[in-house]
Amino acid sequence: MAEAWIGDTFRIFPGKYGEDTVWGPSKELMFANARNAPEAFATKAGNFKRPMLPPVAPIGQAGFHGAMWFETVYQSEDDVSEKTLYAVYHNENYPQNLPYDSSTGQGYINHLWPEGLRGPASAAAVCRIGIAKSQDGGHSWLNKGLFLEDLQPRMILKPHNTSKTFAGGVGDPSAVKSGEYLYLFFGEYSYPQRYDSATYNSETESNGECISVARIAIKDLDDPQGKAKRWDGKAFNVSGNGVGRPIASLQISRDSGGGAASSPTGGFHWGPSVSWNNYLNCWVMLMGKVTGPSWAGSSVYISFNQNKDLSTGHNAQRWSTPKLLLDRPGYSLWYHSLQPFDSEEDVKNRHTSMKLGKRARLFVKFIKPGKSIYASAHVIEFE
Repeated sequence: MAEAWIGDTFRIFPGKYGEDTVWGPSKELMFANARNAPEAFATKAGNFKRPMLPPVAPIGQAGFHGAMWFETVYQSEDDVSEKTLYAVYHNENYPQNLPYDSSTGQGYINHLWPEGLRGPASAAAVCRIGIAKSQDGGHSWLNKGLFLEDLQPRMILKPHNTSKTFAGGVGDPSAVKSGEYLYLFFGEYSYPQRYDSATYNSETESNGECISVARIAIKDLDDPQGKAKRWDGKAFNVSGNGVGRPIASLQISRDSGGGAASSPTGGFHWGPSVSWNNYLNCWVMLMGKVTGPSWAGSSVYISFNQNKDLSTGHNAQRWSTPKLLLDRPGYSLWYHSLQPFDSEEDVKNRHTSMKLGKRARLFVKFIKPGKSIYASAHVIEFE
């Protein structure tokens, strides 16, 4: 849930916008205002407002393609009006709406393409991560472009990709500021080298997947393309469309049931949601665990990082081994996040999902076939 305090207003930005060849187009990325987080989450559908968003470019032309969801909103510290916002968005495309362009290397080839969430007639999506900017508090947005993506050569195709998830890509990001950088924690779903069906190896794939981290300088957010750097195992040296290394402590070993994202049996953590906790004086990360096809998985895990400065040494990698936080057998649990209350402390400190205190609400989407609800059924209290 992307959100920000603008003056004394708590503003949330849920929903989807853009074209989608599998699920259909949408203009449901909206915003709502309230005096605090619980009031914002209780906003009735008719009271949401629709912002101006960048137009979807025609197929084959430069511009924004596919669908976007705002995952994190970073608020510029240089704007005293608090209205300059940068939305880190999750973007999805398919070969049908973003066909391969050999001159740029962008797009996807519709050959041996894996099956998507809606069965054999649907295509698997590819996710990417970009930046949109608003200078009026979120009433209107300009697309600033992509800064993390995986290209066609790393897509995992038939016959190996049978998970009904993604063909590859990077997505489900959570961004936090540390020093002069915005750190992007994200899911990595591609093959960690050029994919070739003759040499494919599931262990090679799973070793290169899970939750990864990249960073981009705050000063580059207005022109992010080509500016982000991924972690290579020693430092942030890999380009935004290169092959980085995932956070080792968050990976699930094969002996413990770990596996590749393209496998129908799953076995990997995904969907990081990161916040700074003022009470614990450390970073907190929530994540899901995929245990079957189509993102099946009934649990939420938690990890901690006690290094406030993520720019020093290996600090951005120093996450504790994930521990089980919540399990609801029979459901799939998606889009977990910690959210503030309407307490005097939360309002005074302008807490959001990126900055919290001793107590927080745990939100998650509970999914069963034919029914789903995004709700908070639990309170987290840290010690």
